[in-house]
This record gives sequence, C-alpha cells and structure tokens, in this order.
Amino acid sequence: MAVKAVVWDIDDTIFDYTGADTAGLRRMLDAEGMPHGYLSADEALRRWRELTARHWDRFAAGAVDFQGQRRDRVRDFLGRPLSDAEADEWFGRHVVHYEAAWALFPDFLPALDRLSGSYRHAVLSNSSIHNQDRKLRALGVRHRFEAVLCAVELGVSKPEAAAFLAVCDALGLPPREVAYIGDHPDIDARGAVEAGLAGIWLDRSGRGGRPELTRIAALDELPGVLGDTRFGAPSTFG
Repeated sequence: MAVKAVVWDIDDTIFDYTGADTAGLRRMLDAEGMPHGYLSADEALRRWRELTARHWDRFAAGAVDFQGQRRDRVRDFLGRPLSDAEADEWFGRHVVHYEAAWALFPDFLPALDRLSGSYRHAVLSNSSIHNQDRKLRALGVRHRFEAVLCAVELGVSKPEAAAFLAVCDALGLPPREVAYIGDHPDIDARGAVEAGLAGIWLDRSGRGGRPELTRIAALDELPGVLGDTRFGAPSTFG
C-alpha cells in the first residue's frame, strides 16, 4: 500500500542540533572560561558530546527523567557536585547560547515543499514537547506538521514500537502507510521498520553500510525514495 504520511525526527535530521550545540558550548566557554580539567575547547567539546550521548541513552532506557539527564550531564562535564538548582542555572545559560545558533538544514525546506502536496507530515522525537514544539515554532515550521509527539509525554522512546505506533494513531493511518525518517540507523530507521512502518536512514555523515536499511545521504533524495514503488516492501528483519 502506498505511503501517505512522512514522520520526521527533528534533531540532526531537519534541525542541525550538533552544529548548534557545538556553537553554543563554544560561546559558553568564551563567556565563562574553560572548566577545570580541560586543556582546550576541542577537548571540552568532545567530552560534552560523549556525555550527551551517554545521558540520553540513560533517559531513553528510563533510568532518569528528562531534567535529570540534563543535570547529570552538567555535573559530569564540570566534574563537581552541584545542587539541582545550580545545574539548572548552568544549563540555562548554555541554552541561551545554543538557541542563538539554531538553524534548519538547508535541504529540509526544499524537500518538504516538494513533498507537501503528496504526503501528510508529522514529527516523532525522543525529546519533550516543551522543547520541540517551541523549537519548531522558532524555526518557522511548526505549522507544516499535523502532529508533534515526543517521548517525555508519550512515556516511551524510539526505538520501541509503541512510540512509532503512537504517531500512526495520531495520524489515523496504519503503519504500512507511514514512512519515518531519522539520522540514527537503529533508533530511527530500524525501529520504524520493526514497528511496521517504512523506515529511512538519513546518513548525512556518509557512514555507509547497513544494506538492510533504506539509506539516503541528503533530503533531496527523499522524494525519489518515497516515489519508488519498491519502497515500503515487507521487511527482511528476522
């Protein structure tokens, strides 16, 4: 059956999260100085990225709530005990710099415009609706999506099937009529396929491999993939 809707991941798919987070932390370090124990901004940035991945994994696994993973990231990054209020204040100052660097990827709006007459659109993110709805509005694209669903409010995260099925329910479509696109091969593309959707891995960094997944390198390839009659065929995962 033909795909009728496209569901999008946000961070590092349509929105340059890594670029904004990196720029924001650099500006934070310029404003407040290098934390103790780091020899360079590059070292601090590598550590921040490692901690972000680690604590997001803890959040996705249900080991900590959304605000808790933020606080733990700050404590680990600064290497000292902080109260919740102190960690929140530090993260809040970082967010000011991070938000100043927000930007969509340049290939997103052209792709969305090409698809707008043929497909419905929604968002499924492993973040919170407070963050992501506000982000989409600030970037001027919230009105382009029928629904925005996020893990914090759903109580379940990608790659769990329940997260993908929730957005299908919100659209009133069976999974086989929905395509999901995201930047992570397992959390996004494989998770979608195993939930019965057509999954697409957006491999912006050119990692390659994973021949079992539908992979594109940029969003200008997406209309062609969706228009391919072979796309969305039953999965070969066993």
